[in-house]
Amino acid sequence: MMHPFAWTAFFLALLGTTTANAGPLRVVTEDTAYSYLENGKVAGTASRVVEATLQRAGLNDYQVSLYPWARAYDMALREPGVLIYLIARTSEREALFRWVGEIMRIDYHFYKLSERDDIRVPDLEAAKAYRIGVMRDDVRHQYLQANGFSKIVVSAHNSDNFKRLVNGQVDLVPMPEHDMLALCAEAGVDPATVEKVFSPHTSTQLYMAYSRQTDDDTVLRTQAAFEHLQAEGEVARIMAGQP
Repeated sequence: MMHPFAWTAFFLALLGTTTANAGPLRVVTEDTAYSYLENGKVAGTASRVVEATLQRAGLNDYQVSLYPWARAYDMALREPGVLIYLIARTSEREALFRWVGEIMRIDYHFYKLSERDDIRVPDLEAAKAYRIGVMRDDVRHQYLQANGFSKIVVSAHNSDNFKRLVNGQVDLVPMPEHDMLALCAEAGVDPATVEKVFSPHTSTQLYMAYSRQTDDDTVLRTQAAFEHLQAEGEVARIMAGQP
């Protein structure tokens, strides 16, 4: 019997003889600590994983673009040939996209300004009393809405939420620690001025995923390439920041 890893290699070789997509793929993401604009090009560890996957799959005709999350999400929801990352895989989204592979997992934490002694969040229910900054249509936005939060302040970018926190326009922001540290560094803000107050203790799986209308050949080719890179340890190596 052929080893699963060998089957993947065979499958990739087989797909390599066919035409995967009629036009260029549109790869969309948002500005995060793992995907950002650098010298006019979308960079970051997650971006490197996506590009390595497409190149391994032989899908070299693509364009990576950075958008506000709501726009990127809408494109992937409605248009063919769109690959989106990093997108949280939730039960509500399961049937809306064609999931390629898990790039990483993250934990979200609620942050406040350290000087705000009036803010106390011992549990999720207590957070409902405060103004919370989120990105439009992001998994955090959807999660808070589903759990009955009403004091939600919506922005287009994580950086907007961070500025509102610093300026006192919101009381809390839910963010991964890595993103919070990156935003502090970008704004020249001492990380000691913000404080982690509550963690829901749930990990979020962040994937790359295609729009439902994307052709089968492209999706299968990309899935096989990602599995191959993951089995080689390449995905973990790239996400660890190794060259």
